Amino acid sequence: MAAPAEPTPGSAEGKKTERINDAELALTGINMLLNNGFKESDELFRTYRNHSPLMSFGASFVSFLNAVMTFEEEKMQMAFEDLKATEKLCESENAGVIETIKNKIKRSHTHSQRSGSAAVDRLQRQIIIADCQVYLAVLSFIKQELSAYIKGGWILRKAWKMYNKCYNDITHLQEGGKRRAPEASTSDSSDRARSSSSGPSPSHRSNGISPEVLDRLKGSVSFGYGLFHLCISMVPPHLLKIVNLLGFPGDRHQGLSALMYASDSKDMKAPLATLALLWYHTVVQPFFALDGSDTHAGLTIAKSILKQREATYPNSSLFMFFKGRIQRLECQISSALTFFRDALDLASDQREIQHVCLYEIGWCSMIELKYREAYRAFQRLKDESRWSQCYYAYLTGACQGAAGDLAGAISVFRDVQKLFKRKNNQIELFSMKRAERLASPSPSKELCILSVIEILYLWKALPNCSTANLQTMTRVLQGIDDASSTGLKNLLLGAINKCLHNTTDAMQYFHLAARDEAGRLSNSYVQPYSCYELGCVLLNSPETAAKGRMLMLQAKEDYAGYDFENRLHVRIHSALA
Repeated sequence: MAAPAEPTPGSAEGKKTERINDAELALTGINMLLNNGFKESDELFRTYRNHSPLMSFGASFVSFLNAVMTFEEEKMQMAFEDLKATEKLCESENAGVIETIKNKIKRSHTHSQRSGSAAVDRLQRQIIIADCQVYLAVLSFIKQELSAYIKGGWILRKAWKMYNKCYNDITHLQEGGKRRAPEASTSDSSDRARSSSSGPSPSHRSNGISPEVLDRLKGSVSFGYGLFHLCISMVPPHLLKIVNLLGFPGDRHQGLSALMYASDSKDMKAPLATLALLWYHTVVQPFFALDGSDTHAGLTIAKSILKQREATYPNSSLFMFFKGRIQRLECQISSALTFFRDALDLASDQREIQHVCLYEIGWCSMIELKYREAYRAFQRLKDESRWSQCYYAYLTGACQGAAGDLAGAISVFRDVQKLFKRKNNQIELFSMKRAERLASPSPSKELCILSVIEILYLWKALPNCSTANLQTMTRVLQGIDDASSTGLKNLLLGAINKCLHNTTDAMQYFHLAARDEAGRLSNSYVQPYSCYELGCVLLNSPETAAKGRMLMLQAKEDYAGYDFENRLHVRIHSALA
């Protein structure tokens, strides 16, 4: 769908523009974006940018999305300026350039309708200001400077207060409208006839606002409100004290409920809420083990969402991507690869979506132990991406060495050190340390395979591997005789046996890994993760649950300063809850 041409003021087209529904137009723009029409969506929002605060926000959101997907300095600066412009527009007392609202007020015949229009305008602008502040905070966090984190935290605090107030105000208005609705049934037949001929009866409205408009506004605020709750609920317990100082709550169920409401609404953020739900159920929940080890409930919800939206987004690369995620989590790797490759083709104009698909193609290839296909995907990411090149280089080298190309692997491992830029980034720091060990003096194929299995374990992808491939991994690991890798080898053998439901063997390997002091310097996370894994196994049985809980607390309290510490704390918190 092409974006409409800029209307001429005062012309017939200009008058038509004054009557358009900005909420419907904004939703159309976001749907364009999700159906691979990134350029068309950007053009539509920029054409109508000055039509209303909602269209201004739509243009700023597309600009923001471009910035965070590319991390290009120029685009981030443009997004910052666009968001500030939208925020300034919404903060102006009269929002004087907003033609739609002015005309609605001019056409109003009653005080109730005038106050209703003003209330809608005020609520909409407050929600947009909060949204802008959240995205400005994200742009601050990307700078990864202490001052930026502090500034971003206070911006988020301000945004949360606005979301919370708007959410409560709209909910109160909705409840008031529901209480008034029964009054309509007591009015006489002439009143009902008069109401049907002249439009909705005031008794069906709350302060002059129709239920449909309130539903859309509730959907609009529920997106940010729900995301806040959901994201804060995943913060590790030892960081929650800091978060609570800023006044943020974190109720996962309330967050998911709010996102579902937003997803089912007619607001422009409905498709974004749908994507957030798919992201949670297919990426976050399985990775952090937020509901124990069972992800089936989340996948059922994700499949239901995709089926409901299939007609609206028949060829969306993003929806195709999430179909691939579901297939991967259900261990249908061949089918997952088909979806990811289709999504890659559909995202021909959107480089960053292509990169996400390439990443998944690399992972699926690793899961199938097809190392050559994996390192080709990661090599392309290393060469094309402006983000996490150090990490992609490490994945490339590990897969290249596992495929037997040791000379090529050494060359890439040396690249990892050159590409290491972000000292405060856990993944890049881990990649650099691992690459240093493997590059000197020379890696063996078996140690590269161990590194691939380690990556699959840390990213919770071992459960997606077939029984045959898990058994192949076991044979390779058992043949490794490297003293510094003994603890890591036993942890991985325990994890593989756990996937194969060999509980007794798994526990023996976890015990061995937890007692490994020699490898503590080179593999600092092995002992706390082994305690956690043992605790998980023991918690499954009522007879051993108390011991399992004790091991979980030991993993949480007896170790500090190891790789991926926050990640383990989130998993321990979920398991104990």
